[in-house]
Amino acid sequence: MTEAAQDLPPIEEVFNPHSADYLENPIPQCLALAQRGRLVWYAPWQAWIMTRMDDIMACWKTEPLSSDFYDWEFAPKRPPEEEWSNFERALIGHSLLADHDHHRLVRRVTAPAFSRNVVDKIQARIEPEIKKLFDALGTPEVFDYREEIAFHIPFISITRMVGIPEKYWPEIKQVITTFTETWNPTISDEQRESARQDSNRAIDIIKKVIDERRSAPEQDDFLSTLLRIEAENEGFEEGDIITLILALIGAGADTTLVAQQWSVYALLKNGRDQIAKALATPESFSNAFCEINRWGVSSKMGFARYAPRDMAFMGEHLRKGVMVLMMPHLKDHDPNYFDNPERFDVERVFEPDAMFGYGPRFCIGAALAKRQLYLSMTELFKRFPNVELAEEPERDAGDHNAVVFKRLLLKTNVS
Repeated sequence: MTEAAQDLPPIEEVFNPHSADYLENPIPQCLALAQRGRLVWYAPWQAWIMTRMDDIMACWKTEPLSSDFYDWEFAPKRPPEEEWSNFERALIGHSLLADHDHHRLVRRVTAPAFSRNVVDKIQARIEPEIKKLFDALGTPEVFDYREEIAFHIPFISITRMVGIPEKYWPEIKQVITTFTETWNPTISDEQRESARQDSNRAIDIIKKVIDERRSAPEQDDFLSTLLRIEAENEGFEEGDIITLILALIGAGADTTLVAQQWSVYALLKNGRDQIAKALATPESFSNAFCEINRWGVSSKMGFARYAPRDMAFMGEHLRKGVMVLMMPHLKDHDPNYFDNPERFDVERVFEPDAMFGYGPRFCIGAALAKRQLYLSMTELFKRFPNVELAEEPERDAGDHNAVVFKRLLLKTNVS
């Protein structure tokens, strides 16, 4: 440790994502953490924090660390195969997280499922449902965007994208809100087990839907595409289909709710010219969302990885099972990365665009996520072209992984 670092206060005194100061303005704490070095020990989480973007991208690309939650030193014991439930069969037996070779196979054969053509077809399924949400809202003087619109979008997007019939919606709804808790390292064992049981019930439903779809005419949805890929590719099995659907649920549930809130808030805080530029095309919004995410700094933790063995890593000795958190958001207001980082500019250039990961771990559903955001933002500003914030929203300290709002009241200014 350098003499300068020794003179600094303990990192937990200047960085605490669960503090009121972080909730109101995370930027000073993020910059303070990044200044401590490339790999920083954070005792409250018993984890190392990776702070530099080039290191994070190299880790995504070469995968020296494990993505398997069961490799965490504090994880519950990995159950033997004879005791696996549907959840373990999907998340271990067909994991996108743990098995590098199988993950690459899945990414290669499923690329057609995320093509522009498929995204356009899925848009056609989602767009009418978003319009119905706004139809039901009507023209109130003031409404809570979080409660009336954003809260419903993940469920709409996932059921329509995947192609889950309406008769199963009541049963599948719970897992959409709890699935990411199944591997969250910060929650209680009881909460994680409850989410695991939700996932098992959801997998039972997904298996029913798959059985029904095998004998039904092909539809323009994600599941039909995956079933066609299964028929054409040896080594890609039903378990992989289930895992991919769970991955979409994980990526599209609480993450989508956060993205909805911050997209509305950031656009309304930064001027009508920015809104027009952002919503000009789906492609312009794709770039704009990178800026929304950068400007907002809504993340608290980042991406978890685990040391697969005792190992030397970035100049430190890691014990087997220790968590390493990759935090790309630490760079978002660093002038060494971005010119005028305090300025919101939806035309800012992102090279590379690593918001959804990088290399073999780039989020497979990134294009779908951005498209449903684009549809809902377009509909909001089409219905209410003069909409504005009714108040500065209060931040909600209860979310374990992101800075979110308790409510997001909007004035429609409808005459």
